[in-house]
Amino acid sequence: MAMATRVRAMETATTTQRDDLAVVLVEPRIPGNTGCVARSCAAARVPLHLVDPLFELDDARLKRAGLDYWKSVCVRVHPSWEAFYAYWRGVETTEKRLVGFSKLGARPHAETGAYRRGDWLLFGSEDKGLREDAMEACRQSGGIRRIPIDETHVRSLNLSVSAGIGIYEALRQLDGPPV
Repeated sequence: MAMATRVRAMETATTTQRDDLAVVLVEPRIPGNTGCVARSCAAARVPLHLVDPLFELDDARLKRAGLDYWKSVCVRVHPSWEAFYAYWRGVETTEKRLVGFSKLGARPHAETGAYRRGDWLLFGSEDKGLREDAMEACRQSGGIRRIPIDETHVRSLNLSVSAGIGIYEALRQLDGPPV
């Protein structure tokens, strides 16, 4: 399926999406993780951006992990990091920042005031994390957050778990505790 067809087929969600927060997966490798992130995005009404290279979007594991929630999330696929970054720079809004997530981040993810309306939360591939040019873009914008873990027995969190933590901490700070 051609890139333009993939984007056209997936970018219109059947539900209203937030315009003050977005999630970006840079070069995700595992379809099931992306499906789970899409499900979290649907639940939070947050748009999802996918940056190539990635797997085929018609992968059965992707569909299974996202279940029937794909119609409820706005997904845009970008052909490269450079294309995504150009797109992001062209988005007209009063305030926007790129906030990266990495175990190399200098600040904890739940720090008070860590998130603002207009933030785009970036997560890297499962095997390599965020690429250096994406990390640098985040450093120059909203910074890089880390989700603290005890690395004695675990070297990293699953991508979909990290994205869920990031999404819901951002929502907590933006909207207050859920009722």
